[in-house]
Amino acid sequence: MPILPVPALNALLTKTIKTIKTGAAKNAHQHHVLHHTLKGLDNLPAPVLERINRRLKASTAEQYPLADAHLRLILAISNKLKRPLAIDKLPKLRQKFGTDAVSLQAPSVWQQNADASGSTENAVSWQDKTIANADGGDMTVRCYQKSTQNSERKSTDEAAMLFFHGGGFCIGDIDTHHEFCHTVCAQTGWAVVSVDYRMAPEYPAPTALKDCLAAYAWLAEHSQSLGASPSRIVLSGDSAGGCLAALVAQQVIKPIDALWQDNNQAPAADKKVNDTFKNSLADLPRPLAQLPLYPVTDYEAEYPSWELYGEGLLLDHNDAEVFNSAYTQHSGLPQSHPLISVMHGDNTQLCPSYIVVAELDILRDEGLAYAELLQKEGVQVQTYTVLGAPHGFINLMSVHQGLGNQTTYIINEFACLVQNLLTSEGDKPNLRA
Repeated sequence: MPILPVPALNALLTKTIKTIKTGAAKNAHQHHVLHHTLKGLDNLPAPVLERINRRLKASTAEQYPLADAHLRLILAISNKLKRPLAIDKLPKLRQKFGTDAVSLQAPSVWQQNADASGSTENAVSWQDKTIANADGGDMTVRCYQKSTQNSERKSTDEAAMLFFHGGGFCIGDIDTHHEFCHTVCAQTGWAVVSVDYRMAPEYPAPTALKDCLAAYAWLAEHSQSLGASPSRIVLSGDSAGGCLAALVAQQVIKPIDALWQDNNQAPAADKKVNDTFKNSLADLPRPLAQLPLYPVTDYEAEYPSWELYGEGLLLDHNDAEVFNSAYTQHSGLPQSHPLISVMHGDNTQLCPSYIVVAELDILRDEGLAYAELLQKEGVQVQTYTVLGAPHGFINLMSVHQGLGNQTTYIINEFACLVQNLLTSEGDKPNLRA
């Protein structure tokens, strides 16, 4: 294909940006406009992609050598459409993010009883369920299961993943991360339960953690109906969800009653709920393993990645500050409190962990610092850095081939870790240390 002349290149660029803007319209996600548009750009020759990148003033191959032209174009388009974030704009952003995230996903993952390719070989079905009276109200979870033939006998001793979506504790939901959860279920055969926890600023910390703990207790009680064992629950989440996964692991494995009494500014009703939580945590089976993806771990220390990748990518300095402020400023707890920061909790008996970070991510170094802390505490931990990847890369898994391959690799590696744990322990009871 010849290099496009300047007029044709300008027309292509204008049409692409217009299409993506249109993709934010109401119900546009039903047609998965962003998925088809951004994935289709990869069909262009590399020289054309680079010319578009130059016109958009995108990052260069010299700046990010391991990010290809297609990914740098996706980042440039995202940056061009991005608007400054503020706390009072979060409800509007929540709606837009929800629409755009679904529009990015492959249409096939929204077909019941089909896998990501649209076939029935690794078919997945899902159902939304309600956890009644979770922290005084109802909460929705989405349960994914590998579809089986009627003649197959359903096992009740498989692993099950409890997943917490990312979004700075302020945006995102079970729809925005549907594709990832669907993929995990299809690839591993595990049941996956995705949690629609309450978010800031309407519900500051530690509300999200209480919701996630309620979801853990629900899964432990209902795991066999999903073909899983309560002793084989694994935790995962991305970004803020990665933080919540780690906090849940801490609280379930080694609950500290006094922590739930620290929120002195909370209403009396909340304090009563806290008492309920602290009394019930000791009865829960400990998680088997955790998979935090580019997690939030530290609100206070500064790391080199904050300066290296704090501007021009999917998560920047301002985003992080707004999210952190919305989540913590009215919580009644300091940012260093163990119910907010995983770095300040008790990690001495934490479950084996597979911690994933993205190279081009403001949070990269704090994720690695968390892994180093676990190693010092004697916890079994593996780390994996996705080179050339930005924060939030799992939301791009079906529009960028390289990121899709990396996501598949991560799921496989974590599944191997879980299988090795089960093999080495001989499936002995999952008792509290």
